[in-house]
This record gives sequence, structure tokens and C-alpha cells, in this order.
Amino acid sequence: MSSVIASARFSVLDRSRTREGHTGPEALRDTVRLAREVERLGYHRFWVSEHHGVPGVAGSAPTVLAAAVAGATRTIRVGTGGVMLPNHRPLVVAEQFGVLESLFPGRIDMGLGRSVGFTDGVRRALGRDKGDAEDFAAQLDELLGWFRGTSPTGVHARPAEGLTVPPFVLAMGEGAAVAARAGLPMVIGDLRDRDRMRRGIDRYRDLFRPSEWASEPYVIVSGAVAVASTPERARRLLIPEAWSMAYSRTRGTFPPLPPAERVEALSMTARERDLYASGLTGQMAGTEEEVAHALESVLEETGAQEVLVTTSTHDREALLDSYRRLAALAGLDGSATRR
Repeated sequence: MSSVIASARFSVLDRSRTREGHTGPEALRDTVRLAREVERLGYHRFWVSEHHGVPGVAGSAPTVLAAAVAGATRTIRVGTGGVMLPNHRPLVVAEQFGVLESLFPGRIDMGLGRSVGFTDGVRRALGRDKGDAEDFAAQLDELLGWFRGTSPTGVHARPAEGLTVPPFVLAMGEGAAVAARAGLPMVIGDLRDRDRMRRGIDRYRDLFRPSEWASEPYVIVSGAVAVASTPERARRLLIPEAWSMAYSRTRGTFPPLPPAERVEALSMTARERDLYASGLTGQMAGTEEEVAHALESVLEETGAQEVLVTTSTHDREALLDSYRRLAALAGLDGSATRR
């Protein structure tokens, strides 16, 4: 194993993807079960996501799900990737994370994003519009102020005030500059567009200002990683997500994940075929040796300190096998409580 892989942390983001033939509640329980397993394997943190009104995603309340994950595990860090701050009042977000940190001290991460609802209908239901994302920097500053007790309102966030919950910014587009100016760790994807990723990381490092949260830049690169006994089996892990993405681009809704064999039997339009092929191109998938080489390349190119794996697929046993293989090639110590 290379030294660059050995020095990196490896973590997991599970988006509670629903699967054809399975329910949303099953997807949430699958997420909790996966958290237990990746903790046993030695991964550093386990995060959950926020989506609203999406047929293919059950995770709509990340702080609630994070509580369930933290309650079912003992040592792994637990957090969100992320809470979409424009969808919420910063005070309420501070209170939620204050409760989580109070219940599970020293284990909670506060991953934050600037996206708003996926569709116009969802945004209306949330009482938000696309313009709310433009206020992200101010929303972030207000949120962190609740932990410091510096709100000009005279109100105090209980029990958040005085607690330390590490914040992270999901950096898409302007998020890199926001993370840098706030002096916060940054999460950036996806692994397929390496040039764009490098540009975002360079901008983040150039603009970074040390803060009480981070004295120097901290970069987490995120994306799908699939490891299997053969390249073909690894690629099959990515097929359900690639098709669902292609479907969403052509039909306007993100569906539950289909089995790989059903996707392979489908007739596709030329546009669907192009989008589907694009979803499979450039992904980090293969045998242990192939993925180790790809990981080493990414870590050397980006200087990232951590990899956040976001793989979703229909076959949960194959997914778990992939995480086992990745843990082995990364040298994670499944008997350790924390890296």
C-alpha cells in the first residue's frame, strides 16, 4: 500500500437510496445497518444526506437519521453530508446539532450545503427559491454564531451554545470560496471531473483564512468508489445509479435504483444511452489493484486528506463487499476504535 493512501482517512456517505422492490423505511434501516458495518471496518466517519420529495431517496431528515446512526454505533464519527442550510433557519439547525452533540459528545460532524429543493414544486413546498442559496455565506455565519453565543438578537441557542461541533462545507461552485473565507474544511466532488475538482481545491487553498475551526485547509474529495473481484463486477455496482441519473435527466424525476440486470436489458433512446454511458465513464471502479492506483493518483493530484465514498447500488451485499475490499486496500484496522 502506498504511503499517500495509508495517510488518508476514508469515510462513507450513504444517501438512503430506495431500491426497486423495497420501501423507503427499508432504505433507512439499511443505512443504519451499513453504519454499523463500516464502523467495524474502521472507516473514520459516516454521513447521511438531505433530499426532499425525491422518489429515489428516503433520507429527508438528516439530523433525525444521524441520531439513529449514532445511537446504533459506538465510536465512528456521525454527521450530515449535508444539511442544506438555505432550507432551514440557522437557529433550528444549531439546536438540532446541539442536541446531537449533547447526546453523542465528540462524535458529531455538521456537514452543510447550499442547495435548495430539486424542483420548483419542492422549493415552493419548503417556502424557498433558488435565490436563497445566494445567502449561504451569511446563513453559515449566523449558524456558527449560535454556537459562539454572538447572536445580536439576544437569544441563546440551547443546548448548542458553547458546544464544539465541527462544521464542513459541501463545496459546489461558490461553496469553495465560502468554505475558504470561513476557514472551514471543504468536501468536494465528483471524482469524474478531475479538472473541475482541482480548480475548486486550488481556489479554496488560495482563499483560505485560518479560523477557530481549522488552522489550515482540509480537503475531503467525494465520489463513488466500487471495488470487486473483477472490473466487470465493479462496473455493475455503478449501473443502477448511472441509469437513475440518466432517467432523471430525461424524465425529470429521480427514481428508485433498479437491478443492474434490468438496466442491461432496457432499450434506451440515444440521449438516454449517452447520459447512461457518461454516468459510467471516469468512475473509480475495478479490482483492488486498479482502485488503489486510481486512489493514489487522486490523492497525489489533489493533496486531499480524506476520501468520502458515496457509492449507491441495488445489490446491498455487493455494496458491503466493496466497502470491505476498500477497507482492506486502504489498510483500515477493523479492530481499532478510531483512526
